[in-house]
Amino acid sequence: MQKITTFLTFNSQAEEAANLYVAVFKDAKITSINRNGETVFSVTFQLFGQNFYALNGGPHFNFSPGISLFVDCETQQEVDELWEKLSEGGEKGRCGWLKDKFGVSWQIIPSDLSKLMQDKNPEKSKRVMQAMMQMNKIVIADLQKAYDG
Repeated sequence: MQKITTFLTFNSQAEEAANLYVAVFKDAKITSINRNGETVFSVTFQLFGQNFYALNGGPHFNFSPGISLFVDCETQQEVDELWEKLSEGGEKGRCGWLKDKFGVSWQIIPSDLSKLMQDKNPEKSKRVMQAMMQMNKIVIADLQKAYDG
């Protein structure tokens, strides 16, 4: 059993957000919807086997980019799809960061970035970091060009 669950407090969009997330990610499902009469109180869902709890807590709760959901992407196609789908109605940021339409911050990062940044040659790693800092959506081919010099 998962010991720590990400708890997301929305104004009144918990069900809408959960539906978006399970539609965007391939291995995802809603596991329960709790109601208070006709009103949705909370929704639990899973993304890649990780549990999330979404609560309708009212307008005094807000999301901050100080915490984000980091998605490790295997391919450029996965980066592209998640980038577009999650940022729709939200805000695209720098270095793979975005905010979805609910204000939740995401990092859509190709696993190649970490591999290239860990090279023993500090010049290669520096070039990759400089290239990434110029990007909004991370483009693996551009990272590789920077790495190769």
